[in-house]
Amino acid sequence: MKKSLVPYLLILVLVGIPACISAPAPTETPLPVSTLPVVATPTSQPDVSSLTVCLGQEPNSLYPFGELNSAARSVLAAIYDGPIDTIEYEYQPVILTQIPSLENGDAEIVRAEVRVGDSVVDADGNISLLEAGVRVRPAECRNEDCVIEYDGSATLELDQMIVTFRLRPDLTWSDGTPLTADDSVYSFDLQKTAAANSFLIDRTQTYEAADAQTLQWFGIPGFIDPTYFTNIWQPAPKHLWSEFPADQLSSIDVSSRTPIGWGPYLIREWNPGDQITLEKNPYYFRAQDGYPKVDQLHFRFIPDPDMALTDLIAGRCDLIDPSVNLEDHVGLLQDMQSAEQAQMYATTSMTMEWLGLGIVPASHDNGYDERKDRQDFFADTYTRQAIAYCIDRKTIVDNVLYGLTSVPTSYIPADHPAFDSDIVQINFDPEIGISLLEQAGWQDTDEDPSTPRRAVNVKRVTFNTPLVLNYYTTSTSQRRQVAAILEESLAQCGIGLDVKYLTASDLYAPGPEGLLLGRQFDLAQYSLGINSVEPACSWFMRAEIPSEANTWTGTNVTGFSNEDYDIACQTAQSSLREEQEYLNSYRQTQILVSDLFPAIPLYSRLRIAAVRPDVCGFELDPTANPLWNIEGIGIGETCQN
Repeated sequence: MKKSLVPYLLILVLVGIPACISAPAPTETPLPVSTLPVVATPTSQPDVSSLTVCLGQEPNSLYPFGELNSAARSVLAAIYDGPIDTIEYEYQPVILTQIPSLENGDAEIVRAEVRVGDSVVDADGNISLLEAGVRVRPAECRNEDCVIEYDGSATLELDQMIVTFRLRPDLTWSDGTPLTADDSVYSFDLQKTAAANSFLIDRTQTYEAADAQTLQWFGIPGFIDPTYFTNIWQPAPKHLWSEFPADQLSSIDVSSRTPIGWGPYLIREWNPGDQITLEKNPYYFRAQDGYPKVDQLHFRFIPDPDMALTDLIAGRCDLIDPSVNLEDHVGLLQDMQSAEQAQMYATTSMTMEWLGLGIVPASHDNGYDERKDRQDFFADTYTRQAIAYCIDRKTIVDNVLYGLTSVPTSYIPADHPAFDSDIVQINFDPEIGISLLEQAGWQDTDEDPSTPRRAVNVKRVTFNTPLVLNYYTTSTSQRRQVAAILEESLAQCGIGLDVKYLTASDLYAPGPEGLLLGRQFDLAQYSLGINSVEPACSWFMRAEIPSEANTWTGTNVTGFSNEDYDIACQTAQSSLREEQEYLNSYRQTQILVSDLFPAIPLYSRLRIAAVRPDVCGFELDPTANPLWNIEGIGIGETCQN
């Protein structure tokens, strides 16, 4: 993990202890009552403001460099702040003075000399030792046209990226220790030892501290990273953690249950199975600006959405985090909002729901055998296009998702800077779908539109085979609703469905036996998501096809394979956001997806949160942690500050 610490902060409260005064001797005259010392009445303490966030699960750990569930990421958002936030698909500095760029001079591309035996990133994006026959991109080469094959003797120049990160000078750990660049280098070393985030670490030549507030990252020659400006490792408290072996940090309390940070809050107590309590970090670098707005933060664990909503109304939850699954409660939330019992927030997430078409089943990898292999239903592009016209995605979006999202035209969200707005939206149109099916050879042989079409001259499909497809998905309420709409709309084109509901463990079972990863399906509904704002064109690359060669891992479960697509995706991934090639290449991948349909995008999954009417400052963004601005969230009177 590149991004985003307290032994317990002890707050000492001075308690007045009366001095020991000897009783006056009997012969002494007592002081007049009027001259007795006055005992001050204790003044009332100012009210402590608090906010209760209800999570859908208990954090599995708070070790920031481990495999974290969504609840853990929400809690950690209150302990850390940044280093970089992603808001509306853009990057914003938090603990940096600025985002590095070629324009402001904190990033540069230099020409690095490389020789035989040096580590380089080759033209396919892989780390290679330079030797004869290795394909590389010489300096200033950004596409396939200028790739060369190294001759094994000449001195070669490749592009090398150098990025400088400048920390704010006012950063302090929540125990009062200054946060420095060494804490980030320590974090890099920790994760390198643990082989975490190995893709970037493997492509890092050097990561070092130039001074207390300055870090420098050097990439391996040949590695052009579009997100070079995020290559800062989230600092870790070297002064606390370095006394422990690195392999113990994921399990000991100081780093996994009570980690300190530099953010708005620090952990006071974790009651397992109940809640985590946090309080203001007095050393927060934005404290002088009045942040955080609330003194105490409570995270309660409530997996049942019905109970969470009940507690919201009763005041036991002030904010319901999206880790509580509210997708099936949108109608109720809208009613609660109308009754001023709650505020509902909804946005799309970076996860998209797909209808996968089994273009190349795993059994076809060794060649197609019509005697024993599954019929090759989707070899003809017309059939795949027809299915896109014959599914009523608009009804799905309007009825199942309450119109809170839109029908996608691409694998890239419509508000992403790389989205191609010229891609034509395919709407539900059975007439066009039927025309395409007939061009592919699927005919209505009995002239009964209520029965499935049959193969007459369909390429690699036996004559008279009915167009009835197996359809696999999980049995969640939402997916059952979607399946019913798809079944009804596909029937209007003469396409029959045999719907089968599976458990998630069965649907996503490992290959080769698993249906998805083993590529043994006609149609399947599943989701793909990313933890980045960069477009995921790799979802449909040949390298992502699950197979025996890659131990049945990968996202391209439909078996789609297209050389032009792979080249465009590789070019996009090796181009900078500032370069036109970046947009051109992503545009090309979107055109190919919309023309060839490796899978059909159904809708973006929703992120839904709810807050009480007196909560202010909450913002839900598709690309950010739900609590990315937790320091600015207030309740009641704190909203006036």
